[in-house]
Amino acid sequence: MKISWSAYDTFEANFKPLVVIELAENTRDETKEWLTQKIVEKKKNGGAQLLIKPLVEDGKKIDGNQNIYLVGASHLRLLLGAETVGLVKECNDHTMRTFTYSSRKTFKNFAEDNHDFLTMAECQYIIKHELENLRAKDEKMIPGYPQAKLYPGKSIMRRLLTNGILVHMFPLHETEELKKLGHTWYGQLKIRYQPLDEIRSYFGETISFYFAFLEYFTFALVPMAVIGIPYYFFAWEDYDKYVIFATFNLLWSTVILEVWKRCCAVMAYRWGTLLMKRQFEEPRPGFHGALGINPMTGREEPVYSSFKRQLRIYLVSLPFVCLCLYIALYVMMIYFDLEYQAYLYHEANQSDLSNLLLYVPSIIYAVVIEVLNRIYQYAAEFLTSWENHRLESSYQNHLVLKVLVFNFFNCFASLFYIAFVLFDMKLLRQSLATLLITSQILNQCVEAILPYCLQKRRNKRVKKRVKSLEIDTDLSVFEQVNLEKEMDTYLGTFDDYLELFLQFGYVSLFSCVYPLAAVFAVLNNVTEMYSDALKMCSIFKRPFSEPAANIGVWQLAFETMSVISVVTNCVLIGMSPQVNALFPDSKTELILIVVLAEHLILAIKFLMAFAIPDKPQDIRIKLGRLEFESLEALKQQQMKLATESLKEEKS
Repeated sequence: MKISWSAYDTFEANFKPLVVIELAENTRDETKEWLTQKIVEKKKNGGAQLLIKPLVEDGKKIDGNQNIYLVGASHLRLLLGAETVGLVKECNDHTMRTFTYSSRKTFKNFAEDNHDFLTMAECQYIIKHELENLRAKDEKMIPGYPQAKLYPGKSIMRRLLTNGILVHMFPLHETEELKKLGHTWYGQLKIRYQPLDEIRSYFGETISFYFAFLEYFTFALVPMAVIGIPYYFFAWEDYDKYVIFATFNLLWSTVILEVWKRCCAVMAYRWGTLLMKRQFEEPRPGFHGALGINPMTGREEPVYSSFKRQLRIYLVSLPFVCLCLYIALYVMMIYFDLEYQAYLYHEANQSDLSNLLLYVPSIIYAVVIEVLNRIYQYAAEFLTSWENHRLESSYQNHLVLKVLVFNFFNCFASLFYIAFVLFDMKLLRQSLATLLITSQILNQCVEAILPYCLQKRRNKRVKKRVKSLEIDTDLSVFEQVNLEKEMDTYLGTFDDYLELFLQFGYVSLFSCVYPLAAVFAVLNNVTEMYSDALKMCSIFKRPFSEPAANIGVWQLAFETMSVISVVTNCVLIGMSPQVNALFPDSKTELILIVVLAEHLILAIKFLMAFAIPDKPQDIRIKLGRLEFESLEALKQQQMKLATESLKEEKS
């Protein structure tokens, strides 16, 4: 049933600020007046029907940007918005259904005066959705900016962003809720499950799925770590047990990813995102092209030739990626030269110092790898943006592909070379250990410790400036907004998943050669849970909630890595002395046996993936019941319409 917005009064004099909009300091007055009017205007007149007020009242002079606005909405408006975006909530009969305002009383914990029915993350998501869907009607340009062209259906906020008029748009933190979440999440140093439901309520599903996967992956590593410790200390050169460990590794990497899909389905159903309908994707803010008509929507919007995009991809991006891979290969060969020099020095001196120097090339190489990865990522982001993808999902898929290919080659090429060209298992163990441990230490410093120290300095500076002001406004909100707008912007879970992906590679590809890899991964991930929690609560602006039902393209990335691990572990097993002893005269026969075993294990792997359902049976039953009820309701509605039509014909 379509909402009739004109039937509801959604005005509220005193509203709770949910979202902050910061415009450029030199924004013209006519632009500000036009934008605020569009935000508060009724939906039927093309507005967002939200509430907005300036952070500092007009006429008050303060240092810094005065063009900061607080946006909110009445409780009624948020409920109507929840229906618009298709939020799924739990009903009184414990089923999950799409929320509708007309049937609001059938939903669990709903009351007209219960303002906690929608989480603040959901409220802020609704505000963001309404602001992003604020569209031009008859306007040809943004008032005061003739160069900022508009056309019917163009998103106003996206145009403001691309023209540099909109500086920031971010959701506010809830100070008290944040303190409670921080205390239960990272405030106590003890091993416990993360408060995933609370994380989801505060930050939304995308971030809660990352922390759920981090926790799940850490627990999944524990069996590998427990088995790896005795292997390291008691069976270093026992290749019979080494073969068993490699076989266990193969089964483990398959099972954990399949079980994770089931865990995803359970959480997504509980959080209501398994049933959410996919929103129609709008063009990215950076997408540009000649104006044309979108054949699907009938709207006027930029159109860009897919042929031109393919030319950019294959004639510029692909050669650039190949060049970067060559640079990574060249750096790798320099590393091997340093390793050889360190080995010669050790052979000549045989001292404790020379023994320590054996690890120096690997440490230097690990640092260089991290630097190259970060430089390449900036270049990949620039190139992917230059390719001018229309949709955000397409942009993300191309970016992920570029970054994964380079990172995989940059991080693992040396290990493949040592294992399958040099056949030096001792050097492979040493390099794997050094690369893994060094990368983990660097990531903790760059991603958590350094940003935390910088944010502490910024907070002191902002608080000092706020105390020196004499303004007639709510200082607590004023200080909070000024503190949060100085925080770094959270750019998403991309880097966090990438770090776990590379760690999964270190563990699954070669951990049978270095069984302690899983131990160091577990230790790193435990500290990562605390540092990432601290980072989300203290360092970054609060990100907008984004509905998600799984970890997206990263599931495929991890599954691809597990397939590659089958190949590497089968070859490592084939290289073991015991297996070689079975074929003393015919290496061709050995290769054929290894290839056959690899194909057999891959077949078993895919059979296991097919045999383990992605959704538990109870979830499938609930989804089937909802589908049946929806079909029955549709039939009843069609019968009712047919009956009414017959009555009209008879009369």
